[in-house]
Amino acid sequence: MKLLTSSSTRVWIGLAVLAVLLLGVAPALLSDFRLGLLGKYLCFAIVAVGIGLAWGRGGMLTLGQGVFFGLGGYVMAMHMKLDDAGPSGVPDFLQLYGSGQVPGWWEPFRSGVVTLLAIPLVPAVLAVVLGLATFKRKVRGAYFAILSQALAAAFAILLIGNQATTGGTNGLNGFRSFFGYDLSDPANRQMVYFLIAIVLLVMMALTWQLMTSRYGELLVACRDSEERVRFLGYDPANVKTVAYVIAAVMAGIAGALFTVIVGIISPADVGIVPSIGMLIGVAIGGRTTLFGPVLGTIAVAWLETSLSESFPSFWVYFQGALFMLVVAFLPGGLASLGGGLTGLRDRLAGRHRSGPPDPGGPVAADAPGVSDAAMVKGPA
Repeated sequence: MKLLTSSSTRVWIGLAVLAVLLLGVAPALLSDFRLGLLGKYLCFAIVAVGIGLAWGRGGMLTLGQGVFFGLGGYVMAMHMKLDDAGPSGVPDFLQLYGSGQVPGWWEPFRSGVVTLLAIPLVPAVLAVVLGLATFKRKVRGAYFAILSQALAAAFAILLIGNQATTGGTNGLNGFRSFFGYDLSDPANRQMVYFLIAIVLLVMMALTWQLMTSRYGELLVACRDSEERVRFLGYDPANVKTVAYVIAAVMAGIAGALFTVIVGIISPADVGIVPSIGMLIGVAIGGRTTLFGPVLGTIAVAWLETSLSESFPSFWVYFQGALFMLVVAFLPGGLASLGGGLTGLRDRLAGRHRSGPPDPGGPVAADAPGVSDAAMVKGPA
């Protein structure tokens, strides 16, 4: 019984249950269309795991994860467009909007190996540069959030302004294959879903190991008191940069998988609004836990799809109201609801056990104004 009550055991059991739901129950019950939607939600959940690590454990409010999400997505999209065009071929949109030739910086992505390496490395390199440049200068809090948000806006503008090479507002779309597999085949699309689900589970397991390691404790210490960590001989900037880079890598991988399962990547997926949307799911689910960001993000994404189908213009208002309610009344997210209810139950149980004051019973030892002689009612 004691083994089952440890937090580590509960997490591994939770991961096993989630694996059964994602890999067994969902494919058996959902149609191909709904399974594709779930795969899209799981991509956002992968981003949420990274945000939970950086924000929930490290205290870094990252409002620009759309940048890293977009980098991974565009790297994958460029490879798929080149792969569809064939060896030495030119993608269709480059013939329409570009010079009719493949830009030199596109050429390396003809290789699948280079693409797979670039998906995590490109976001990681950018995150290292940004992390060290900001954390070494002790930029944090609202200033870091504004900086990351400005980066997302600049990245979206950069993509829109380079239509000849990035597709502009239309982005990159119309993919036909994924590493040789025909994406019009439902079996291959289901294979992509399984790949996304497995990546999410692996990311969660690795993140849990990181959270419970010595580095995880150091990251929490940096969040709570950087000066004390610095006094102990550690550099908080390096500790925070590592978490920021890990979150960026997760976002890049999620963006690449998103491009495959959805079939498009555009500036609308990487700007300020989608970046904040990624954060809201984490806040609602509970940023300091492992499962809170994942479940919160999936729930918010599902609500967005469901409400948008019936009330297309209502979702933005509902999302804002939901975020404000959670921040105001449940700062720890829905994951803290269980702990709050348990605490309330314990307090009520304590009152029930103590019952109303008994005039003839023992008197509390710490009651003010009570003498030692009156603490225990003895015989007259």
